[in-house]
Amino acid sequence: MESNNTSSLSTPLAQSSQKINGPIFESKDAFLEELRKQLWLAGPLISVSLLQFCLQLISVMFVGHLGEVSLSGASIATSFASVTGFSLLMGMASALDTLCGQSYGAKQYHMLGIHAQRAMFVLLLVCIPLALIWANTGPILEALGQDPTISMEAGTYARYMIPCVFGYGILQCQVRFLQTQSIVFPMMISSGITTVLHLVVCWILVFKSGLGSKGAAVASCVSYWLNVLLLSLYIKFSPACSRTWTGFSRESLQDVLNFIRLGLPSAVMVCLENWSFEMMVLLSGLLPNPALETSVLSICLNTSATVWMIPFGLSSAVSTRISNELGAEHPQAARLALRVVLLMALAEGIVVGVVLVLIRNVWGYAYSNEAEVVRYVATMMPILATSNLIDGLQCVLSGAVRGCGWQKMGAFINLGSYYLVGIPLSILLAFVAHIGGKGLWMGIICALLVQVVCLSIIMLRTNWEHQTNKARERVYNSMIPVEVLR
Repeated sequence: MESNNTSSLSTPLAQSSQKINGPIFESKDAFLEELRKQLWLAGPLISVSLLQFCLQLISVMFVGHLGEVSLSGASIATSFASVTGFSLLMGMASALDTLCGQSYGAKQYHMLGIHAQRAMFVLLLVCIPLALIWANTGPILEALGQDPTISMEAGTYARYMIPCVFGYGILQCQVRFLQTQSIVFPMMISSGITTVLHLVVCWILVFKSGLGSKGAAVASCVSYWLNVLLLSLYIKFSPACSRTWTGFSRESLQDVLNFIRLGLPSAVMVCLENWSFEMMVLLSGLLPNPALETSVLSICLNTSATVWMIPFGLSSAVSTRISNELGAEHPQAARLALRVVLLMALAEGIVVGVVLVLIRNVWGYAYSNEAEVVRYVATMMPILATSNLIDGLQCVLSGAVRGCGWQKMGAFINLGSYYLVGIPLSILLAFVAHIGGKGLWMGIICALLVQVVCLSIIMLRTNWEHQTNKARERVYNSMIPVEVLR
């Protein structure tokens, strides 16, 4: 084991926290130090999430200048890719929040590279059936009742996006590998470079090469793989990763089930939530005046997804902090990390909610010039602000779940919250109570409330000392001696 030479890495978060004794809020200095650490992590992680989110958004915006059919096809293909591919891969990769995070806290640095390689191997295998699904996007959409012309356009766009899925899978593993070491600024820089170059690549491939909408899909593939290349070079050559990345090893192909046991519930957690929001847009097409309802729900969903990147950054930060501290056997520090992030999420939700309410009468103009759409969006914004506040709390609580390794429990909570409470209530409010699109979103708010209550009860009842024991068992049960790796 590498118990020596552990003095520093390239960020202030590299050193493990000292054990915090006494009542959790008795030490103001401990609270402020934890706040500083989480802000140091969350700021760059929010930027990374937003920049990566912008890649597909930019591609669709360029396609929008080619015509209505091209825009509809690209939009549906992107949504289909998110539901069938990106959400699944993001969820599976988040198992590394637990495995890499706790190994790093326990100073078993060599295991981070093994876990990351194992995750890449599994995710690349998963990408093969996903690629087959994307290759048949057109027939699938047509079988689901979509317009044949738009389905054909979406199918073409999705086929050209197939290389994206493999790059995205590797990228998610790299992000978790670096995030759990608190190496976040290199990711922000690589994502920023990729996004700027993506604008140029999109312009060339869409308007200058004659590829049209297919060029936007190809540009997305180029950008994802460019980001993978930049992070690969950093991981390979940076001194900050010298102890955690020791090169590719056959040992990563062993104990694959250890990753799958966390990866599958992690994927279920993410997919169940994301699918429920996408289902709202589909259900809105069954309401009276479906064109208006679908447009407004799509605007609200896009707005919600954008502001969600802030609590998602906080969620990633607290997942790292809790997993590191549990691995380091600092239970009180892990509990403090959770309480600090809950206060941050509450403050963020209030501030963003106030902003959404203040801009409610003008926000619709960013998407449409139709007065009816703008007025409808204005009535939805207070509901959106409420959901953002509650969603932020559940997001950071879900991050704590990943840090502790409770993905299976989180999956069951999400299943009950969204599919036993949220979706049925959405249908009742929208179609039985005739509240329309507002009813759909209010049903999701109820699901979020149930999720927050369940996760809060679990966290309040958590024995953090017991969690450090479980983390120690997880780390050392999966540990491979350094001598074997050599």
